Amino acid sequence: MATLFRFPVVALLCLLGVSACGLFYSELDSYPCPPQGTTLRYGNFGASFMGSHCQSCHGSQSIDRRGAPGEFIFDSVEQIQRHRARIFVRSAAGNDSMPPGPDDPSEEDRTKLAEWLACGAP
Repeated sequence: MATLFRFPVVALLCLLGVSACGLFYSELDSYPCPPQGTTLRYGNFGASFMGSHCQSCHGSQSIDRRGAPGEFIFDSVEQIQRHRARIFVRSAAGNDSMPPGPDDPSEEDRTKLAEWLACGAP
């Protein structure tokens, strides 16, 4: 009887472990662009996300970059595309080391950022 009880518990734990692993993508290459592509564009998502969460430190006109490296400037979609793997690792999906707060993006916005970057940041 104990063996019958143990199997569902082990199976459930394995399933939860696999599910949890699927929620965290540490690298851009591991996060797939949806087969149908994305409707997210610089104009309808990227510009506002970057403006709200990144430009205060990563804008070329930023007065206080708070230690942001000079090569990481996100004023244009081309600059963002050039650094999209690094942006992903720091800010998209389950990666949340940037921005340093207090007004962090929502989990939903981080997921959208991941999709947008995975699809090439169009």
